[in-house]
Amino acid sequence: MWTLVLNCGSSSVKFALLNLDDDRVGLSGLAERLGSAGASARLDIGGERRTVDLGGGSYAEAFAVLAGALDDLGVRAQVDAVGHRVVHGGERFHAPVRLTDEVLGEIRACVPLAPLHNPANIAGIEAAQAAFPDAAHVAVFDTAFHQTMPEVAYRYPVPGEWYRQHGVRRYGFHGTSHAYVAARGAQALGRPLTELNLVTAHLGNGCSVCAVAGGRSVDTSMGLTPLEGLVMGTRSGDVDPGLHDFVARQAGLSLSEVTSALNKESGLLGLSGLSNDMRELEEAAGRGHVGARLALDVFVYRLAKQMAGMAVALGRVDALVFTGGIGENSASVRAAVLARLGVLGAAADEAANRAAVRGQPGLISPPGALPALVVNTDEERMIAEQTRALLAEETA
Repeated sequence: MWTLVLNCGSSSVKFALLNLDDDRVGLSGLAERLGSAGASARLDIGGERRTVDLGGGSYAEAFAVLAGALDDLGVRAQVDAVGHRVVHGGERFHAPVRLTDEVLGEIRACVPLAPLHNPANIAGIEAAQAAFPDAAHVAVFDTAFHQTMPEVAYRYPVPGEWYRQHGVRRYGFHGTSHAYVAARGAQALGRPLTELNLVTAHLGNGCSVCAVAGGRSVDTSMGLTPLEGLVMGTRSGDVDPGLHDFVARQAGLSLSEVTSALNKESGLLGLSGLSNDMRELEEAAGRGHVGARLALDVFVYRLAKQMAGMAVALGRVDALVFTGGIGENSASVRAAVLARLGVLGAAADEAANRAAVRGQPGLISPPGALPALVVNTDEERMIAEQTRALLAEETA
């Protein structure tokens, strides 16, 4: 049978159709600019790509196009499970769960914790349930993997009632990616995941690191929101909390406007004054662009600092794992980070590191150094695997 995986954003739906029994990808694609006149869906079906206009650009129209593509493939009746990525599950959800009215209510209750993401996830879920009424719908939460963090890692040193009444604590994100690459990293090392202490680095436009002990998250760099932690494409990562009040008063901005700037105008873009795209910044830095060089240097420094800090949570580090668009493709970033992590015994094998790009995973450290690997993340596959595992448990 086929599992449909959906990642619904405020203006987009990313989808993939997977058959885990024979490791097939039936189709994949992206519906984007939903809610606007220019909405369209791009589909990749067996290597053949096509683009479809979506008219009014609603979720319903996007799923109608997707259902039509499944009909063309003759597999729509075989889609018996739909796995939904949901960004925030709060403290309520520690694992994937079948979607019911009660669960949807709990996801709505988490909207204040993820006001940009959870409403879109909910809208997508409701549209998908209407489009695929006979399938089992399962929610897989970004935050669930990190619910194993100990209290010392997830509590903020703020008034206790903020936590008890409003849920102010560290939750973490990118959980499906960290879980997936930790498991695949263990396979690559030829060792049981339960015996390994790993530091995983998911590096894309959004970035986070995670301390994974025996397959369980024990700390991570993101917190209450995805803004905490590393320098990212347009997000600042860690800043002094007093910055909000200072900038609001000095620049005449509201606190919401300051937060928006930290999310959308900061990070690599803010430091470089040029771009949030790592490839563009590496090229510009090579041409002598001062802002691009500064952005790269700060990115690498903050990343190495956070990865080294995860050793405190783990006690010992058995390997480092790089993933995501930057982690899988930027040999120069990986080399610079590993050079700064010499304190942990890390180093880069120059030839192996250069070769690990464009979908080529592998070990990038020399013999005798702390093992460092590139692992290609596949969140869609992880969501499909977790969806199937839950449904198998229910019928066991």
